[in-house]
Amino acid sequence: MSAKPLRHRLEYGAFSVVTALFFVIPEMGAVALATFLGWLAGSVLRIRRGVVDEHLVLAFPERPRRWRDRVACSSYVHLAREWMATFRLTRLDRDKILSRTNMVGFDAFLAAVEQGKGVVLMTGHLGNWEFCAAGFTARGVALDAVAKSMANSRFGASLIEARERIGMGVIDVDEAPRAVLRSLRAGRVVAMLADQNAHRGGIFVPFFGKMASTARGPALFALRTGAPMFLGIPLRNPGWKQEYTVELRPIDFQPSGSLDADVQALTEVHTAALEQAIGEAPEQYFWHHKRWKKRPEAELAES
Repeated sequence: MSAKPLRHRLEYGAFSVVTALFFVIPEMGAVALATFLGWLAGSVLRIRRGVVDEHLVLAFPERPRRWRDRVACSSYVHLAREWMATFRLTRLDRDKILSRTNMVGFDAFLAAVEQGKGVVLMTGHLGNWEFCAAGFTARGVALDAVAKSMANSRFGASLIEARERIGMGVIDVDEAPRAVLRSLRAGRVVAMLADQNAHRGGIFVPFFGKMASTARGPALFALRTGAPMFLGIPLRNPGWKQEYTVELRPIDFQPSGSLDADVQALTEVHTAALEQAIGEAPEQYFWHHKRWKKRPEAELAES
């Protein structure tokens, strides 16, 4: 057996043990365990801590180091708690999901859904995007999420199963070009994470003052179908319980008629809206991803 499959088996074994603990102990105990694991990963083992610190300096250069350190440590604790919450979510019934998700702006969102053109729901690795989706499906909203396959297929299978248990459809990113259009034309909501490095296939837009390769798909789908676009901001409420406020902000945009220019402009608009939301709760953002890894050719030529 090669090293990578063995590592994946070991990772998944450890994951299964911890996840099982999350299921069998009371919620407060699960939160305490997740809080400890987050503290351990971020403050003691410092897993990917250099990446997190680098990104916080880039995003908030004007903030003092003590503030950035606090946000970094809090982001690890938040990530561990939301990992726990996502898998415990599958044990919650519809009434509990409804009671734990407060939707702000839901009436306007529902009115957009009822137009029959589908809705492009943008979000990022902020708060708990999985619980956000559960809040929609519990309210009877037909929702599909575009997801990228995970390097560890065992993790990926567990996550897909968890998503399907709460009534969410899953569209593999490789099938997205056709599958997303089908979903939107069927009047469904399609949720997409818009804050991952899009490599060579993306377009560059500002994100916290630095150009970032960003997927053009969300803007392209909205423009081609006429589907309205919303930003979903699913933040965890203060306290130890799994309770969330999901704010739905419409992304207003008037096309010019030039598709390429409109894709660029709309991508800038929804990225700026997400940046604003992250700035309101930076400790709930996933700073571990190398968002600015791909650089513009002009920038590389100058270096």
